[in-house]
Amino acid sequence: MGANAKVVEEFTEALNRHDIEAVGAFFTDGAIFETTNPAPDGERFEGRTAIVANLAEMLASTPGAHFTNEEVIDDGGERVTVRWRYDWGDGHVRGVDVMRLEDGKIAESLAYVKG
Repeated sequence: MGANAKVVEEFTEALNRHDIEAVGAFFTDGAIFETTNPAPDGERFEGRTAIVANLAEMLASTPGAHFTNEEVIDDGGERVTVRWRYDWGDGHVRGVDVMRLEDGKIAESLAYVKG
């Protein structure tokens, strides 16, 4: 497993613990995060503070939220693609994140969802 893939796995573990402080530490100060919702284009958050606030709200509103990385593809450079499943309560959705990392931190995460 490449170094960036390992970072993404550790980030997912922090999300699944709902440890928002640990989650925030995975992003660069100027990171960009595009969500899957609302359709059709999702919402764009810029900067660690805005991203952490969004993720904290999502985790608080879905206490049973759990991400499973079905496949993590590390290109050996700065890009990682993650095929994932997001489960909550009695529902789930599957999708893909296209990520760019800088110095072991997430600089960009663009999320796409099936359906």
